[in-house]
Amino acid sequence: MATAAPHRTLVKGGLLLDANCTDGVPLAADILIEGVRIAAILPRDRDGGGRQPPIEGMQIVDATDRLVTPGFFNAHYHSHDVFLKGWFEPSPLEMWVLNALPRSYAPRSVEEIRLRSLLGAAECVRSGITTIQDMVTLFPLDASRVDAVLSAYDELGVRVVLGLQVADVPPLDTVPYWRETIPASMLDLLKGYPLDAAGVPDPLAVIEAFCLGGGRHGDRVKWAIAPSSPERCTPALLGRLAALATRFNLPVYTHIYISRAEALNARMNFGAHGGSLVSFLESVGLLNNRLSLAHGVWLDEREIDMLGRAGASVVLNTVSNLKNKNGAPPVRPLIEAGVNLALGCDNCSCTDAQNIFQAMKMTSLLAAISDPRPGPPGAMDMLRAATVGGARTAGLQDELGTLAPGMKADLVLFDLADPVFVPLNNAARQLVYGECGRAVETVMIDGRLIMEKRRITSISESTLRNAVNEAMERFRTEATRVVDNTRKLAPYLLQADEKTWSHDLGFGRYIGRR
Repeated sequence: MATAAPHRTLVKGGLLLDANCTDGVPLAADILIEGVRIAAILPRDRDGGGRQPPIEGMQIVDATDRLVTPGFFNAHYHSHDVFLKGWFEPSPLEMWVLNALPRSYAPRSVEEIRLRSLLGAAECVRSGITTIQDMVTLFPLDASRVDAVLSAYDELGVRVVLGLQVADVPPLDTVPYWRETIPASMLDLLKGYPLDAAGVPDPLAVIEAFCLGGGRHGDRVKWAIAPSSPERCTPALLGRLAALATRFNLPVYTHIYISRAEALNARMNFGAHGGSLVSFLESVGLLNNRLSLAHGVWLDEREIDMLGRAGASVVLNTVSNLKNKNGAPPVRPLIEAGVNLALGCDNCSCTDAQNIFQAMKMTSLLAAISDPRPGPPGAMDMLRAATVGGARTAGLQDELGTLAPGMKADLVLFDLADPVFVPLNNAARQLVYGECGRAVETVMIDGRLIMEKRRITSISESTLRNAVNEAMERFRTEATRVVDNTRKLAPYLLQADEKTWSHDLGFGRYIGRR
């Protein structure tokens, strides 16, 4: 359990940068923290002086030659496949997902779930991420496994927006041409690990019980509703989830249009909704300002306009989109439509790193593929998306994402002696286009130092590493079995993928091929 924050802390001598800074120019100021919140921002004059509170009995954090930003918000992530980082080369989404889905694996132990959750969160902290939206799939979904995830976040002291991912439509019915190309004798390979339904709790009952629990595991936990994807959920399930979100005023996170095949599936099977999954979401009561759609690579112009008018958010995951060969998302059209943008680092098995700096740089630069005109997105757009944009997806924009009195004291300190910041010409651009995580020195969450001088203080990383290495001896055998099954299906999956290219969607997200 994380210890309490000091009553009063002064972060002294730093340069402050958040999404409100004009042209990325930081403010020379100190930060007074009382308990878990920022009490005051105290600007310094050219000589380094200014209004200072009495420092007797106060914890002092020396931020001299440090850039201070709000903690970053990883707005799309799945802790369930942390052990699979480095396993895969780039491949189409529909092949990769069979290797990563928890249902493909035998149920994992509570201790393994705790370890993988802790490891992924620790990597996030080292990237300056202080809030994680974990859209976790647990197989089976029961209270003990949920508690294992929550305990890991609590142990480290990181903030989490936890969505327990659910679906009730099998993959065979969501991917075009799978039924036609996969031999009947091999369909069992798509069903996943067999599980006796007797004694397994209703997933919605588990979700509702935890939502009702409110402050379970402390006030760093916020609950979210997490349907896997519109096409993977029946209208009945989505209606129940929408009712839960309304009842508890919870944010909703789901995937949408990651791949071209998913957009084609919408055209082929959602004709009653104009071939649009956004219209489908609207029909079940989920299209509103609580909704965040992860990826959105294949959103069309009409759907982007609908999202802007509804006040919904899109969480961009450009690194995983490239590794899964999905194309470039329509970043500039989303900005122009007024859609709130956030950034995610996605699964460890399809990005290999929880690195918010990779996400910021890749998203900004990749936008030029779809729109080479001068204009957004720029460095400040990315800083905004990685901080307050992420906070807004959870309804936490009045608590997180900026440096201002009343906000939670979630801070990141960067060492300005690192070569990436020398000379310091523009703090925002050098942070977004140059930083890789190397200069992250100190991380504070709720006014408590979680990482100090590049050492995580709340857990022993060496103990964690040893425990993970031991658990991997068992996990590798299971992962090898899953990958072998997918390899048997691969020729048929590729045939189905090729058939999707015979359809013209009227727009493209690739260079040189629609």
